[in-house]
Amino acid sequence: MKNKISIVIPALNEEKNIKPLTKRIIENLRNIKFEIIFVDDNSVDQSKTVLLALSKKYKFFNPLLRKKDRDLTQSCFDGIEKSKYPNILIMDADLQHNPKYIPLMLKVFSNDSDVVVGARKLTSGKNKGLSEFRRFASVILIFFFKIFNIKTTDPMSGFFLFKKQLYKKNKKHYFGKGFKILADILINSKDKLKTKDVYIDFNRRYESESKMSFKILVILIQFYLTSLLKKLFI
Repeated sequence: MKNKISIVIPALNEEKNIKPLTKRIIENLRNIKFEIIFVDDNSVDQSKTVLLALSKKYKFFNPLLRKKDRDLTQSCFDGIEKSKYPNILIMDADLQHNPKYIPLMLKVFSNDSDVVVGARKLTSGKNKGLSEFRRFASVILIFFFKIFNIKTTDPMSGFFLFKKQLYKKNKKHYFGKGFKILADILINSKDKLKTKDVYIDFNRRYESESKMSFKILVILIQFYLTSLLKKLFI
């Protein structure tokens, strides 16, 4: 069961990236049993058309089309609920996460880990896919999250592998909205988690734009303060 994974990919207006990413996943997971669950967050481009076409072509391709309020974390949660395998891999739809790392993440995961993180190299100049502004912002955020004693160098990563049972057992404790689902899982799970990092090269974004906005930043601040209050008073 270790090599059976459900790949949950939240997506918003990613019509140009869906096919290339699917192709790369197939090429890199030839000896692994998997399903791909793109969770479309009510896109306004042709993403739905592309997803439905691929679902007719591949049996392992099981898209989910959301019509609710847009939210990356809720998209991931919906995909996890739909998944059929005991291990969940979350990754972005914009080709910044290279599927070539998935077999290595699975190998590390098999050594009795709860979460394996595709950790970005956040030292200046180490990762060409990460702008200097975004790298600096990530470093600042990670600094603030150190208070939670998280056992990973990159709690802001959107590329990680974990046990579905972990989610099912703890989902009532999660903040459950915003962009940082990994931090939510690591901070608000009641279990003491065994976490390991696999360092990755973070690719450039080619055919889509960053989804970061003022609203997302406000939600991130709410998440941080809510989690901090839990830590201090619960």
